[in-house]
Amino acid sequence: MYKITKEQYHLAKHIGVEIFPSDNPKYKLDIYDQNGLYILSCGANGYNDYFIYKNKNGIDIANKKRELYYSRHYKDLSKIGSKGWYSWILLWNGE
Repeated sequence: MYKITKEQYHLAKHIGVEIFPSDNPKYKLDIYDQNGLYILSCGANGYNDYFIYKNKNGIDIANKKRELYYSRHYKDLSKIGSKGWYSWILLWNGE
């Protein structure tokens, strides 16, 4: 099961959602609105994200991996409310 960091909980609160480890083994996070209604699941299990890289390899590696992630997925990241947008914010500490 995916371990959510305090920083990720803070990011979720900042964008007005609540996050939990996903019930679906294919994903990392389940995202709910403030009323407790399910929005979507995001973050493929089996792949690292910013917070995993940061804890295992340090901030420099995490930042480099974030740049590479952005270059691969930038088109999906700008659609507010999409899986890509939530992944960028909550798994890659995007801005």
